[in-house]
Order: sequence, then C-alpha cells, then structure tokens
Amino acid sequence: MGYDLPPLREPDLPRTAKVRPVALRTGWTTGACATAAAKAALTALVTGVAPAEVEIGLPAGRRVRFPVARCDRRDEGAEAVVVKDAGDDPDVTHGAELTATVGWRPVPGLALEGGPGVGTVTKPGLGLAVGGPAINDTPRRMIGEAVAEVVDLTAVGVRVVISVPRGEIMARKTTNRRLGIVGGISILGTTGIVRPFSTASWRASVVQAVQVAAAQGERTVVLCTGGRTERGARALLPELPEVCFVEVGDFTGAAVTAAVTHGLSGVVFVGMAGKLAKLAAGVLMTHYTRSKVDLSLLGAVTVEAGGTADLATAVTAANTGRHAYELWEAASLLGPAGDLLCRRVRAVLRRFAGDAVAVDVAMVDFTGARVVASSGRWAR
Repeated sequence: MGYDLPPLREPDLPRTAKVRPVALRTGWTTGACATAAAKAALTALVTGVAPAEVEIGLPAGRRVRFPVARCDRRDEGAEAVVVKDAGDDPDVTHGAELTATVGWRPVPGLALEGGPGVGTVTKPGLGLAVGGPAINDTPRRMIGEAVAEVVDLTAVGVRVVISVPRGEIMARKTTNRRLGIVGGISILGTTGIVRPFSTASWRASVVQAVQVAAAQGERTVVLCTGGRTERGARALLPELPEVCFVEVGDFTGAAVTAAVTHGLSGVVFVGMAGKLAKLAAGVLMTHYTRSKVDLSLLGAVTVEAGGTADLATAVTAANTGRHAYELWEAASLLGPAGDLLCRRVRAVLRRFAGDAVAVDVAMVDFTGARVVASSGRWAR
C-alpha cells in the first residue's frame, strides 16, 4: 500500500463539547415534561384543584418537581401544560408546551395517545408501532408510573393524550421525517434529563438512522458529515432513497459499527478534506476537542501524488485541512491527491468494519456540490 497503516482510534467525547467558566445548566426531556403534564391534569381531574407544581419520578429514582404553566378542568376531563426547559442545550423543543389532556375510559388501565404536534410513526425500525404516536418506551413508562401515583389503574381507566402546539413546525428542524415520523416531534428521553451540549443523543440518532435504513430493507448507507456533504452525496447517488443518507457529524465509527451490526452490505462515506484527513489517520470520532487534522499525513499524500517537495512542505505547514485542499487545487494536484486521500480513508474504514461491508469514499468541494475525488468508484 506504500505507507504504514495508522492505529484505529475512536476517542470519547466529554459530556460538554465546550469549556465554560461556569457549569452549564441541565434541562428536562420532552418525556419528563409530558409526564409532569399528565400527572398535573389527572390530579386536577381527581381532586378538582389545579396544582401549581407536580412531582414525578425519573428512571434512575430521583424525584423532581415541575411548575405547571396551565391546568384547567374541561367537560369530563382536564388539561395541563408544562413548558419544556432544555437548560443550556441548543434544543429545538426548548420552550415547547407539553400538553396532556386526560379523561376517564370505561375499562381499567392506561390508554396513551398522541395528539396534534406529536409525530406519527410511519416506518419500522424505531421500536415503536407503525401508525402509533412517536412516544418512546421510557416516557411511556414514566407517564404510566406518574398516573399510577394518582389513581389505581387496576380499578379505573384513564386516557391520556399528549400534544405539542407548533410541534409540527419544530419537527421540521429535526430528522423525524426521514426516520418516518410525520406530523410532529417525538416524545423522547431515557433519563428525563437533558445534558447540555451532550453528544449522547446525537450519537444515538446516528445509530438509529442506520437501523431505520436497515429495517426498510436497504443494503447501503451513505454517511455524510453535514448538510452540504449530503447534498453532494444525493447528487452522486440519486437512485438511493432518502432513508439511506445519514448525517453522522463526528460519529463515523458509531455509524459503521451500526451498519455492520444491522447487516448492511455497503457503506459510502462522503466528506470534505478535513474530516477525510482525520479518518485517514485512523480517527473514527472526529470532534475537534478530541482530534486534529494530521497535516503531515497530507504532506505525505502530496508527495505520493507527485507533488513537489516545496508543495509538500507548504501542505504540512498549512493552517487547516481546507488550506491544504486549496494548495493542492492551486497546484493542479487536487484530483490525484484527493483520490489517494479517499483510498486511505477507505482502507481505514474497511479495517474498522472488517470484511462485512463494501466501502467507497468520495470527497466533495466546500460547497458540497461537486465531487473532486474518490476512492475509485466515481471518475472526476
């Protein structure tokens, strides 16, 4: 192959991706807020008194209190609203009004439904019933436990409808539609707590997106680092359905592992020069706090592609991966050097995945519109 193979690394990311002089404020998941709203509404229905706040249990056993923004008796039911506080997390659902409408039903037990603004599941692979509301297992359990603190569900029946005003608008900023969740947001949360700038949910969403593609019977997944690279990837592979394209951000390793786990046969990675340089160095989790572009690697690629010693020196001393890209382009070496870089990335991903999947790699320009190099599948 002409060069030493790098060790494979998938470094952990700290809980917070930014260092701040003061601690970041945690917040509450949509599932925790929906649970609090359900308990508040049922309390009002049973007692006739609208609570100003309610206490619920989180999955780990901690008890927390939520202010109730609004609570009203309505006909033979009641409705309560808890406003989501996402803390310092940049969450599109921050400020959402998680609304629970409750009433009695003729048979014992809990009937949980989704109302306006809560998405409906239309595809398999999410662990939820197709046609049902996008309310995940943990929030379902939390709501059930909170309701059981107010009434005996073995003796009475309760119907709870969770809705989110403007939830359909919020969902446009999420990946819900691609995953087959239409009409609103998902009611999520495994702990009830939102960790600010936490990458756990992003990593989980990447794995889930690969899982959904597999559940649709797709055999190839296309990993893109962001919106621009996804546009380039779609132009490159227009025959593939939308579900095959996954924005992995920094979590390439997690996505490849998921592809192998779920039996996919092909992985295509589409990225720009900086991410490709990190992957070529064997780094499978590429966040800036845990890895940096190895410019000496790009210098070595320059020489291998036929560049001059002066160009290799300039590339090695470049400020960023993009700067190296621009130096290659100015020297009319972008194609050959980019192809070599893509082939190095393919070799890393194939080692990481084993023999289970075929791997192809493409590099796009910084608009994402043009493929400038590849590991061999696409001619420039």
